[in-house]
Amino acid sequence: MTAPASARDTAFDRLAFARSVLTAEADSLRVVAGRLGDSFVRLVDRLAGCQGRVAVTGVGKSADVGQKIVGTFNSTGTRAYLLDATRAVHGDLGMVHPDDIIVMLSHSGESEELVRLLGPLRRLGVTLTALTGNPVGTVSRAAEVAVVYGPIAEACPLSLAPSTSTTVMLALGDAVAFTLSELRQFTAEDFARYHPAGSLGRKLATVDQYMRHGAELRIAAASDLLQTAFAHARRPGRRSGALMLVHPDGTMAGLFTDSDLARLLERREYAAFDRPIAEVMIHGPITIRETARMIEALDLMRARKISELPVIDADGKPIGLLDITDLIGLEPEAIDEPDGHGPMLRLVPSSATVDNGIGEDRA
Repeated sequence: MTAPASARDTAFDRLAFARSVLTAEADSLRVVAGRLGDSFVRLVDRLAGCQGRVAVTGVGKSADVGQKIVGTFNSTGTRAYLLDATRAVHGDLGMVHPDDIIVMLSHSGESEELVRLLGPLRRLGVTLTALTGNPVGTVSRAAEVAVVYGPIAEACPLSLAPSTSTTVMLALGDAVAFTLSELRQFTAEDFARYHPAGSLGRKLATVDQYMRHGAELRIAAASDLLQTAFAHARRPGRRSGALMLVHPDGTMAGLFTDSDLARLLERREYAAFDRPIAEVMIHGPITIRETARMIEALDLMRARKISELPVIDADGKPIGLLDITDLIGLEPEAIDEPDGHGPMLRLVPSSATVDNGIGEDRA
């Protein structure tokens, strides 16, 4: 049976309390941002000059934060790994190289496991740095560079559970990682190199990685009769909904899609089958280069509402094709939230598109 609601249950404003937690943590971030000084610059400079890797270590929730910081470092051009403070003294110190730099995470600066690790790390000759809230803690005093964010109040109503402190530590990790990436002039292409999988990786990939090519393309001469063009362009493998037409020199002349064919049949324009396909093709279709990023291609296909996007080389010759059926699930759709707070993004199948040029929705 469900227990009856207490007086506190009915009077407690859950939404107001949740907002107060978020506000408290946001306010602390603003305070810490104002406290940043020369130590932050010195930490970034040390890490930028690191000849080995950056080892991030912490205990408890700080270790969890450290795992995320390591991921952000690695994805933005700073080689890093997580050093488990407990496992380290039981053999994992073997992964540490003298050229590495240690970043210790400790709000109190007195975490027992971390303090116990200081001696062995010194004997390995590594550089010790820290992100901590305690300027006189053991960790802070042992570090060559310590970014001290100072005293902050935990958002936990009991002031016990790490909350604001872990938020601050996480945000500082982002600040360090992104400052390093700016120093290194880290580019979107670099980011894509480290993110080859998933929706994000596909959007940052280049068109040539996802286009249809070779035997998967249907290409015919623009001078061919409509009835023979499809026969000349028949190819094995995946079927494409678009026929790319070329000039005698091989450059792109136009595009003819399945929807174009369907419209001719619907209008009973049978005489068009005995005329050159150039008379009914889409002239000057939208195209893209193979070196463009997928996110650019997706934006173009969404904005122009097209199902097929020919890919051309520097000479204007077709070398590939992006077909919407291969890209379902990759296109973000902006929809308005019902409370009027603006657009949010979700991934949806890109079905509401038309063929390259002017046409009706493709089924």
